[in-house]
Amino acid sequence: MTARDQLIQLIRDEAVFHGDFVLTSGKRASYYIDLRKLSLDHRAAPLIGDVLLDLIADIPDVAAVGGLTMGADPLANAVLHRGLARDLAVDAFVVRKEPKDHGRGRQIEGPDLAGKRVVVLEDTSTTGGSPIKAIEALRKVGAEVVAVAVIVDRATGAQAAIEAAGVEYRAAITLDDLGLAAQ
Repeated sequence: MTARDQLIQLIRDEAVFHGDFVLTSGKRASYYIDLRKLSLDHRAAPLIGDVLLDLIADIPDVAAVGGLTMGADPLANAVLHRGLARDLAVDAFVVRKEPKDHGRGRQIEGPDLAGKRVVVLEDTSTTGGSPIKAIEALRKVGAEVVAVAVIVDRATGAQAAIEAAGVEYRAAITLDDLGLAAQ
């Protein structure tokens, strides 16, 4: 069973909740995919790292991965650690929602990304708002955002929004994989 197959099973078993939910986007949904529950789980984190590395494996010269805090933070760390196991030097970064108002006033924490090729990560995409905020912040510091890599695509417009921002969109798992219908 592949890492992707194992991750799909874990998501189905432990991270899909049915009910009435309001998503980050403000939209309502009859199910919620809580990948934070799994991205911080010892069983799922290595699978997430492997699945995301496989998803971006054909993109040359990726120096770092990360995204908008907090959802992307454990994903980036999973990729960093699983990358090391594959002899890949992929760093992680964190994009704050707003620049700090003290210290160095940085919005992006981690390595210097000016001139570097980076991939923005997201756990579950709905409208693409979080990755787009991250893309804007990364471009301000001179990073070249080469892709957005998402674990689960909710099929609700994120791909179109991210591609409209000039960035390739990749998703590892679809709603069909999880036995769910688009809403």
